[in-house]
Amino acid sequence: MKRRNFIKALAAAACLPPVAGRHLFRSEPPPRTSMGVVQYSFPDSPHSRSTYDFLEYCSSLGAGGIQVGLDSLDAGYLDKLRRRTAELGMYLEVIVSLPQGDNSADFERRVAAAQHAGALCLRSACLNGRRYENFSSLDQWKNFVTESHQRIAQAIPILKKHRMPLGLENHKDWTANEMVTLLERHASEWLGVCLDIGNNISLLDDPVDVVGKLAPYAVTTHFKDMAVKDYPEGFLLSEVPLGQGILDLSWIVNRIRKASPRARLNLEMITRDPLKVPCLTGKYWVTFPERKGLYLDRTLVLVREHSPREPLPHISGLEELARRRQEEDNVKQCLAYAGEKLGLRSPSY
Repeated sequence: MKRRNFIKALAAAACLPPVAGRHLFRSEPPPRTSMGVVQYSFPDSPHSRSTYDFLEYCSSLGAGGIQVGLDSLDAGYLDKLRRRTAELGMYLEVIVSLPQGDNSADFERRVAAAQHAGALCLRSACLNGRRYENFSSLDQWKNFVTESHQRIAQAIPILKKHRMPLGLENHKDWTANEMVTLLERHASEWLGVCLDIGNNISLLDDPVDVVGKLAPYAVTTHFKDMAVKDYPEGFLLSEVPLGQGILDLSWIVNRIRKASPRARLNLEMITRDPLKVPCLTGKYWVTFPERKGLYLDRTLVLVREHSPREPLPHISGLEELARRRQEEDNVKQCLAYAGEKLGLRSPSY
């Protein structure tokens, strides 16, 4: 082929639509890390709609495993997923919802399906939203606490029956001390924490204190870096690529490995606009009757000492393709940092 024709062929190939099941932004395969990727890192990606496709996609990015919901409970599909996970040398963790009401049947089906698929553990959460946004009164919070204990109590016998550990995420609901109390109340070898190392900044917990208290209970993790900046009603909180935020990631890795060596480190890099934490408003404090001003003062000092000069990253106004490209670039940066700076090259477990 002549050089001119070869160049034309390359240009034409670049304009072709993406092949089904492959991501849009093809490049040389990166080195494999031991870090997994949580599906929430790609909340609107087509690759998150299929567990199998998400596995292939994250493998192409260099991830060591995935934490994801199951899109099918069909036995044949679960067998295929288990085989492919093993072929890729990866691991699988499954996201489930806790039992709701008197019916635990759906929860048990999903626990059994996760076991069938070869999942190492489960991840769940009591609250899908954020404590300071979801509840407008202390009574509402207390009702949520009562309901959460009931749901956890329903789940534990099923986890024990199927010998499947579950990590309950500190999902901007429980403070670190409250989470420890909850785990001690429901003490079980099948119940621990999905330790999110950044969420509790929004509840005015010190991130070092959170990791120190919860790492011994870690079944799995949501690993990330965080950036902060003040705004009139409190502060803004953003996930940013690893190494670009305020967290001491090397210390956190070492602490988790020492306290819970089996807990996998799973990247949750959510590319979005900064979250508003309105800790200087009355509504924020409604569900924190025992919190003292010390927590607020300490967090605001942290924010002021680490506020960047530039605005935090925003994606508002980006077209879908540009947003998805940014998501993928951020995850790639994080996985590269994990391998190069945090010693998470595969295999490391």
